[in-house]
Formats: sequence, structure tokens, C-alpha cells
Amino acid sequence: MAVEHDLRSNSVFAPPEDDPSAWQASVETFRDALERAFPDAFLETNTSSPRDVPVLDFAIEVAPDVFVSGTAAMPAPDYAHVSVIDVTAHAAALFARWLRDSYVPSPAGVRFLSSFVMENGDETPWPLPATGDATEIEAVLRSHLAAAE
Repeated sequence: MAVEHDLRSNSVFAPPEDDPSAWQASVETFRDALERAFPDAFLETNTSSPRDVPVLDFAIEVAPDVFVSGTAAMPAPDYAHVSVIDVTAHAAALFARWLRDSYVPSPAGVRFLSSFVMENGDETPWPLPATGDATEIEAVLRSHLAAAE
């Protein structure tokens, strides 16, 4: 019997390793996309102290009563990642679907990794499904978490 994983973890989404500039992302374009999709978003541009790069901290409601907060680091066209913090697979999947379908230029251009899996010794990112709804993405995220057991 499969075990459901409702644990909370941090998830990181990034472009494909073989094409880190695939998103052609910037803090400004990400901010604009969040503002359009989530008019009530909390958005704050800061400077990451460890790397001295611009980051966008955000908090959004991805579905009624489902909130996601995170940080986007996109200091150069060839470097980008978005972290969502302390989320369930369900909330991460809702965010990932928006990211894949509304921000990145190619739905095949997103990979992810969770802090739970990294803490268990696996630092290999998984590809986000290029198609499917949030339920299908959630199933992949749950499989990712289960692989760490």
C-alpha cells in the first residue's frame, strides 16, 4: 500500500541542467508574471546576502486557502531558480503548474528537487511533467518524496 506524503518540504524549480538559460528569466519578468496571475501577491525585491544577487521574495494564494511563499533568484539570463518554502506536495504542484504553464517558455523546461530528498542523500533533480494538471504533477512530486524512503 502506498503511503501518502503530506509532509512539508522546500522545493526548488530550475531550468534544465543542459540549458540553464532556457527560461531567459529575470526578477522583473517573474515579478510581472506573479502580479498578473496573483493580484494580491506579496512581492519584495531583496539582495541575497550569501551570493549578493537580486532575489524576489513572494507569497501567493495558488488556490482558495492554499498559500505558497518562496524566493526567486534570477540574476542572469543563464541562471535561475525558484524555491517554495515549507509546502505540501499539493501546494507545490499547484505552484509548479502555474510556473510551467504560465511563466517558462517551454513546458519541458522545468526540473525540481525537494529538501526532504536532499536531506536523505539524493541531489538528483527530477523533470517536471511537461503536460498534465496539478493532480498529475502532485503524483510525480509524491513519487519523488517516496523515493527518499
